[in-house]
Amino acid sequence: MVPLSYYLVLSAILFGLGVMGFLLRRSIITIFMSIELMLNAVNLAFVVFSHYWTAWKGLDSALSGQVFVFFVIVVAAAEAAVGLAIIIVVFRTRASLNVERVNLMKW
Repeated sequence: MVPLSYYLVLSAILFGLGVMGFLLRRSIITIFMSIELMLNAVNLAFVVFSHYWTAWKGLDSALSGQVFVFFVIVVAAAEAAVGLAIIIVVFRTRASLNVERVNLMKW
């Protein structure tokens, strides 16, 4: 059995990469993918904690982690639909996906 710390380190690395991509990139698509990467890192942590909680307690099934993952996936899907629609509108109006040009929409 793989130790819990390996999964948590992987989840932390994925989350850190997502944060770095969010903070350092200027393209809306890259920022969007970084947010998805952070959500998937949280999903990995939820599933691992649920699995280890079940094994530690000796229960047949503990669905609390999987339920949280389901809600995070639903939020990610809604974010993907709305986010992609906003990205398409921004690209059609500005002909660029640079974040610095998006703030000009408020004027």
